[in-house]
Amino acid sequence: MKIFSLSKGLVLLWYPFIFGFYLFCTPTLARNTLQFSSVQQQQQIRVTGIVTDGVVPLSGVIISIKNQRNTVVTDFDGKYNITVSFSDILIFTYIGYKTIEIPVARHLTINVQMQEDATALQEVKINAGYYSVKESQRTGSISKISSKDIEKQPVTNVLAAMQGRMAGVSITQNTGVSGGNFDIQIRGQNSLRSNGNRPLYIIDGVPYSSDSGGSDLTGIVLQGSTSPLNSINPGDIEGIEVLKDADATAIYGSRGANGVVLITTKKGKAGKTQFTANVSGGLAKVTRLMDLMNTEHYLQMRRQAFVNDGIAYGPTDYDVNGTWDQNRYTNWQKVLIGGTSEINDVQASLSGGSSGTQFLLNGNFHKETTVFPGDYNYRKGNLLANMNHESENKKFQVNFSMGYTAQQNNQPGMDITQQGILLAPNAPALYDQKGNLNWENSTWNNPISSLEGEYISRTNDLFANGLLSYKITPGLITKTSFGFTDTRFNDSRTQPSTIYDPAYEVGSEFSSIYVNNTTRKSWIIEPQLSWSKKIGKGKAEILIGSTFQQQNATQLVQEANGFSSNSLIYNLSSAFNVFDLVHSESVYRYQAFFGRVNFSWNERYILNFTGRRDGSSRFGPGRQFATFGAIGTAWLFSNEKFIKENFDFLSFGKFRASYGTTGNDQIGDYQFLNTYEATGNNYGGVIGLEPIRLFNPNFGWEINKKLELAIETGFFKDRIFITVGWYSNRSSNQLVGIPLPATTGFNSIQANLEATVENRGIELTLRTVNFQRQSFNWTSNFNLTIARNKLLSFPDLEGSTYQNQFVIGEPLNIKKVYHYTGINAQTGVYQFEDYNADGLITAVEDKQVIRDLNPKYFGGLQNTITYKKWQLDFLFQFVKQLNYSGSYGTGLPGTMTNQPVTVTDHWQNPGDIASHQKYSTGVNSQAVDAFYKYYASDAMITDASYVRLKNLSLSYTISEQVLKGVKCRLVFQGQNLFTFTSFKGADPESRFTTALPPLKVFTTGLQFTF
Repeated sequence: MKIFSLSKGLVLLWYPFIFGFYLFCTPTLARNTLQFSSVQQQQQIRVTGIVTDGVVPLSGVIISIKNQRNTVVTDFDGKYNITVSFSDILIFTYIGYKTIEIPVARHLTINVQMQEDATALQEVKINAGYYSVKESQRTGSISKISSKDIEKQPVTNVLAAMQGRMAGVSITQNTGVSGGNFDIQIRGQNSLRSNGNRPLYIIDGVPYSSDSGGSDLTGIVLQGSTSPLNSINPGDIEGIEVLKDADATAIYGSRGANGVVLITTKKGKAGKTQFTANVSGGLAKVTRLMDLMNTEHYLQMRRQAFVNDGIAYGPTDYDVNGTWDQNRYTNWQKVLIGGTSEINDVQASLSGGSSGTQFLLNGNFHKETTVFPGDYNYRKGNLLANMNHESENKKFQVNFSMGYTAQQNNQPGMDITQQGILLAPNAPALYDQKGNLNWENSTWNNPISSLEGEYISRTNDLFANGLLSYKITPGLITKTSFGFTDTRFNDSRTQPSTIYDPAYEVGSEFSSIYVNNTTRKSWIIEPQLSWSKKIGKGKAEILIGSTFQQQNATQLVQEANGFSSNSLIYNLSSAFNVFDLVHSESVYRYQAFFGRVNFSWNERYILNFTGRRDGSSRFGPGRQFATFGAIGTAWLFSNEKFIKENFDFLSFGKFRASYGTTGNDQIGDYQFLNTYEATGNNYGGVIGLEPIRLFNPNFGWEINKKLELAIETGFFKDRIFITVGWYSNRSSNQLVGIPLPATTGFNSIQANLEATVENRGIELTLRTVNFQRQSFNWTSNFNLTIARNKLLSFPDLEGSTYQNQFVIGEPLNIKKVYHYTGINAQTGVYQFEDYNADGLITAVEDKQVIRDLNPKYFGGLQNTITYKKWQLDFLFQFVKQLNYSGSYGTGLPGTMTNQPVTVTDHWQNPGDIASHQKYSTGVNSQAVDAFYKYYASDAMITDASYVRLKNLSLSYTISEQVLKGVKCRLVFQGQNLFTFTSFKGADPESRFTTALPPLKVFTTGLQFTF
């Protein structure tokens, strides 16, 4: 206690002196502290870091200092360095991502993970062809997918990558055979001609022919033709824009009636030289197989058919008369198309450059085998080179890109899918004990013999594009683009004598081959001049340009037969007969002038005028030139003051509308001229000619008038973004063959017909940001298209050759069929409605039921989920449609062809109620006649709607610290994985019931960069 009291007293004694010293010294200390702090804050330091999106580095991110002009940009690795002071605040900006502000404080390293921002997506520029425009300010209808969407899909054709992802764009895969074609329709079918509805493809500004290089005679296994877009490597694509309405397509004039597909390839980026490689491998199998009868059910059907017909087994009824094993069972679908295709892909790229010059070199090799028995494969190699340069004063730019593709497709001569369906399940083995083809004493046609014939195609495709640009003044730019394409396609289909049963002693003189050789070369030059100027609160933009294009095409299709040896079958000079089936040479010349005027005011009101004056060599004298144009307008009502003040939940709102005309010149060359072909008859050493087409000087353009109204709205900072559009397109002045009297010597004349086709529809897109956190993000994209097609008028349709094909007031893609009313309970055969009540069922009078085979609606739902270094993407595609039943093409139940299991529900006795008529071997004329009418009735057209897990992609990014600076990503991808449908056939998508269904694909891959 004494010690404590003493200490306390000393403190109290010294307290006044301590307090006085503090009052005297505090200002000085504070002043010195502030001076030291100020020096420290103004000290310049260098801050470095890496910017990523949580998975991969982001190049091109702008880093600036708040309230200063000093900025830097991240390189290819997402790295940056910037000189700052401790008091500065760094601002990280990147289009499509949230802006981030971070104080420097005392940090020398600042790594940033940016988050996607739906609001900022409105500032992304969209490629509209001859110009680009911000997403928020576009007046036209444009759908887009980026390389991020494409690279998640294990596909070889870019059209497959677009399925289910774009409103208004319907894409159907025709066959699962590698190299096969796709059907694409952008907002419906405009032309009466089936080959007049293809869109215009533009690759880096260069038009690319949509015509297949193949022939129906050679490409039977591919359902007649190959897809021209097989020549484009999906891994080379940076983005795809699809232009749909008049405002977007009128600037392409006569080539934009069916929409425009703009494909932009990848470009080099500034930064250190990077090497990137993707290696993947996988397997593929048929999506679905039909549920067919087994041997027990099949033999019951066959035996019942003989009983019903009251006849005994004949000597050729091998399946039931004891010649073939009655206990044998083979699932022929699994044997013939149930194999596993192996897929291998290697892609590598080298890129880099400075801020002034960038380069990219990309190579790809793809190989896949088939699901058919045998050693067949499809191989493709691609090379893409790109170089961009900009002068130091930013006035001169030069861009150059070049792509080359080589393809080789080796497939069976024919698709054996249908044989796998039709073969009796107790048919003999394919090979005998010695491993030779088993002909079972000439009791059957061995399906493997069809594989003795081969389909071989080779494609070499080159495209090149150069762009020169010079900025005369800050608002005036002149540029010229140059393009060149060279496509060479050769394919052949053989039918050697070995496809026949050797017991018939068929020699090599019965061997034949069909050969097709097609070449296409084109060049294009497009000089342009653009001007832009801000005028107060407004901004004006003007673009003018011209197009000069020429395409030279040749095609020779030949048939040869009568070879002395099968080993000489590819040597046409060894054939006894060689026939030229098609021999054509054509030159297409095209010239146009185009322009655009755009004016916007106060970021609220936008007017856009586009037009084109076209000239084409495909039309008659005096009809070779036509003018097309459109007007588009938009009102960004979310920028209005009263909207901002009263509707704070509305982050974006825009009304847009457009109207205009486009044309269609997809008619082939020389269609208006007198045309002759060789008769093939040799008279005195001279081959005669005969006329096949009449001259028509009034042959002109098809015209498509397009109207669209749309609204785009974003809510809660665009976390919910909805676009709803309505369109109406009317195509008239249709180019068709108009029938002529037989006395003229010609069946028809190519001419313009005042028929009008209308396409109307509603397109809906919905984008939602479901969760957005630092380590977890989930976004969804949904699109829906409800479309209707209608033939509004067709002069003298009833008296034309099209009377059984089209109906005024109905869609173009229809079938006129009998109306099936059920099975006669007493006779056991199918019955149909007798519309004219004459007691007979006839095609002209009683085929009155119309079935629309166009999709009623279609779309897709896509989701992206990221969690730390994991990313999951999946897409569901759905289609509501009618299609022919899987039973179509299986033959009369009771004959020597297998049937779907559903056929077991059949009529047997008077009074029975069943779904199928009584069995017959084919001798009962009443049953046979009823069956063929059943084939041509509405009973054969069923619901073919489906929902398909179109794509699944799961990836994991390995930390760079683990691999010492090497970026590595593990990827699993799947395509066509699951299909949910009530359809009873093999696959509801394909429009060809005898074609190989699409394949489901599983791949795993490794992507690394260093």
